[in-house]
Amino acid sequence: MTDTAPLVLVANAGDGSISTFRFTADRLERLSVTEGLTGCSTFAVDAERDLVYAGVKGDPAGIVTLKLDRAAGTLTPVSRLDLVGGGMNYIALARGGAGLLGISYGGGYGISCPIADGVLGEPVSRVSFPNLHSVLPSRDGRFAYLVSLGADLVAQYALADDLTLVPLDPPTVAAPAGSGPRHLVVEDDHVYVMTEFSAEVLHYRRDAASGTLTLAEAATASDPAAELGRSEFGADPLANHYAWGADLHRAGDVLWASERTANTLAAVPVASDGSLSDATSFTVTEQQPRGFAVSADGRFLVAAGEKSTTVSLYAIDGERLELLQQAETGGGANWVRFV
Repeated sequence: MTDTAPLVLVANAGDGSISTFRFTADRLERLSVTEGLTGCSTFAVDAERDLVYAGVKGDPAGIVTLKLDRAAGTLTPVSRLDLVGGGMNYIALARGGAGLLGISYGGGYGISCPIADGVLGEPVSRVSFPNLHSVLPSRDGRFAYLVSLGADLVAQYALADDLTLVPLDPPTVAAPAGSGPRHLVVEDDHVYVMTEFSAEVLHYRRDAASGTLTLAEAATASDPAAELGRSEFGADPLANHYAWGADLHRAGDVLWASERTANTLAAVPVASDGSLSDATSFTVTEQQPRGFAVSADGRFLVAAGEKSTTVSLYAIDGERLELLQQAETGGGANWVRFV
């Protein structure tokens, strides 16, 4: 990794591309657009090695490894792993880039793969749950958590030395029935999960030694003024004016959560003991905000919209967001990462 200004990468699933932006002086400057990444809606970045692992659709689907040129912002394909069971909807790296975790929503399966010299190896574990939506490792790389929207649960595993997934006891922990758990934030003593159908943030207490989770509470992350109904599997949330929760990231004492029907970013306060309060501050953002990201220092947020061709850059001020810029990115933008 070279010592240059930070970058922001945005996946544009509709265009099958990833946009690279330079982030300087509170502005985004688009450097390049890498095309040929069909349906790309998730990627993970190994910043130390300047490698990007991008999930692509197709027959077969796969994970493409790309080399990032930080000066030019270009991404050059270097290798590919084919996936015959369906494309990835969430990818995360573990153990400093030595392993990769991925899940397929349509395929209903999750995998763990070793990485050697930037080359992604064949899966060493494969697990099945309906409509898996996200996966993250613990910070120490000892555990992994997979969220199943279809089964309303979080599956919890130990990550063995060879990266195989070993079920914990119990192997799963429930989410409220019909809540549709989706994206998560994993911390040492807490795990937070954004739900799709109820647009809530679930708070699980985490035993750092055993890795097991216990559901503690839930906080509302949708704007009550929007008067959204509770959604259900298979329903059209826009046609029915239902809640449609999406992404979740933390910045300081706030968990930011996106909701796509009212196009909002909600600020969910987090107390010193990890407990939550219902959101009372909401920012209307890009249309249908599936993905967004927070800078490493917690001062900035970049949000994308599935029905917009721009991303919005915000300065974070506690529970409020100040819009600094909108920048062109591409069609169907839905995944954002600071690098």
